[in-house]
Amino acid sequence: MTDPTSDSPTTTHWTLTLVCEDQPGIVHAVSGAVVEAGGNITESAQFSSHDTGTFFMRLQVEAPGERAAFEAQLAPVVERYGMQHALDVVGRPTRTLVLASKAAHCVNDLLFRQRAGQLPIEVPLILANHDDLSGLAEFYGKRFEHHPVTDAESKAAFEARVLQVVDRYDIELVVLARYMQILSPELCAALEGRAINIHHSFLPGFKGANPYRQAHARGVKLIGATAHFVTSDLDEGPIIEQNVVRVDHTRSAPELMAIGQDEESRTLTQAVRWFAEDRVLLDGARTIVFR
Repeated sequence: MTDPTSDSPTTTHWTLTLVCEDQPGIVHAVSGAVVEAGGNITESAQFSSHDTGTFFMRLQVEAPGERAAFEAQLAPVVERYGMQHALDVVGRPTRTLVLASKAAHCVNDLLFRQRAGQLPIEVPLILANHDDLSGLAEFYGKRFEHHPVTDAESKAAFEARVLQVVDRYDIELVVLARYMQILSPELCAALEGRAINIHHSFLPGFKGANPYRQAHARGVKLIGATAHFVTSDLDEGPIIEQNVVRVDHTRSAPELMAIGQDEESRTLTQAVRWFAEDRVLLDGARTIVFR
């Protein structure tokens, strides 16, 4: 930001993302529009998808004046190339709803890093189908609502509450922080592209509540986690981040669980951070992540 005592206009640090059909001249046109607006590009990344013929670009730009003026300068380029674009202030916290069940590790990591200033999110509310994490929410000063899900009727009520909260708080991201319920196709559609789930991906075939015990019994050599967008196809949404750790026969089931939960927390938090920083763009069934 400029000196507030100066007569020069205030400078804002923006994040600009652009998606359009790949074609010559895009980078030149966008850079020219930024220069015409009096802006300076401080960070830039781009990618052309040969599979879909789509061009992706993320910029961080320091530009003087108000948002409307900068948008107006970009408008001719956006229209010319038929771009989908988004403009946001660098570092603005993303309004985030957290869904949880009993496990605390992912929720705790998100809230700890948010409080420490390491994760640019704002969490107005935690919704859970069990009350186990009410104390954790209270510790971090977060509102907590417990809505048991025991049958189809209570599940529908829980999902209706999710949509109410999304609308009331203008939620930009919903995080399933080990929320152990399958979302309905209707809710998945309503949250398309703005709901992230964490999944123990390197334990394929180990279903149910005790995957790490099953993994121990089978002598697995790798455990890990995948963070992905939620879709109606269970655990098959576009992947944002994955991590893996090598283990061996000396590890007990509790040790495998501890290692796995560390990876789940780390992977989910990283995916949320990239989303909040506007680094994740969808390209069909996969993501483009500008790290």
